[in-house]
Amino acid sequence: MSTQFLARMFSAYIGFDLGTANCLVFVKDQGVVLNEPSVVAIKDNTKEVIAVGRAAKEMLGKTPKNLSAIRPMKDGVIANYEVTEDMLRYFIQQAIKTVPWYKRLLRPRVLIAVPTGITEVERRAVMDSAKHAGAGEVVLVEESMAAAVGVGLPVAEPTGNMIVDIGGGTTEVAVISLSGIASTKSVRVGGDLLDQAIIQHLKKEYNMQIAELVAEKIKISIGSAYPVRDELTIDIGGLDMIARNPKTIKVSAAEIRKAIQGPVSSIIEAVRATLDVCPPALAADLLDRGIMLAGGGAQLAGLDKLLTEETGLPVFVAEEPLNAVVNGTGVMLQENSIWSA
Repeated sequence: MSTQFLARMFSAYIGFDLGTANCLVFVKDQGVVLNEPSVVAIKDNTKEVIAVGRAAKEMLGKTPKNLSAIRPMKDGVIANYEVTEDMLRYFIQQAIKTVPWYKRLLRPRVLIAVPTGITEVERRAVMDSAKHAGAGEVVLVEESMAAAVGVGLPVAEPTGNMIVDIGGGTTEVAVISLSGIASTKSVRVGGDLLDQAIIQHLKKEYNMQIAELVAEKIKISIGSAYPVRDELTIDIGGLDMIARNPKTIKVSAAEIRKAIQGPVSSIIEAVRATLDVCPPALAADLLDRGIMLAGGGAQLAGLDKLLTEETGLPVFVAEEPLNAVVNGTGVMLQENSIWSA
């Protein structure tokens, strides 16, 4: 009886979009079973895990002295090895609960999407962390390829397909043809940097300090990359850095658009850099096929219009941009060729 047969019969197959902001988990034959923030709350003295995911995120900036809410991923890679291992262990355990009992007899086979630009040391850290967290065989796939597969681009055909996956910590840009990446650019710019730009703007202009979750709320509510009709304003609360008192101010969509202009420009430049080195025949395909946006950052209002204006190419937003990468891992889990035996 072959190892491959035993694994197919008695192992769960799990795909991870191990993101800086969120972790999504796909289980073969079950679909997407988890979508949780990449946050872990621990006791400082014992390192005991108190909460993982959404419950831990609600504690950010609000923990007492003996607790810490930690985001163990930064710029798409592991920043805190031990906490990442705890987080992965929790997510693997939750995923395993969704499969039949006989699929739990062997360690699960795990496919993890990672940024294109990470180093070999960073790749090894991801694999080791997953194995210590309970995974059996671990295979890594580039996020841009997983995203392209997840949104249904015909990556195996001899035509150019461009994907721009904007996550919490990185933006992955790639032109894909014949199941390979023809040109690519990975920059450590994403949703987190947009949040930080908003925080810094309010500090500079209003002497006001706000929490990360408030910055994220502002970005989602009125953030934009291009002027939109009926632009909104929003009331936000924070701490007056001079008077040291709570206060509320009103900010506009136009003001926030200006605040995040730097990170947005970096994303545009990454797209341009990828196009600059794209083979001419594939670049010609993009005149018709255009650019597909995926990831949480794809939901930034007006980003598609700005990219069209800057590149002259049609730009589309995926139907499920947040699920693009994890759905791609789900498709790839079906391919027995990715496993060693």
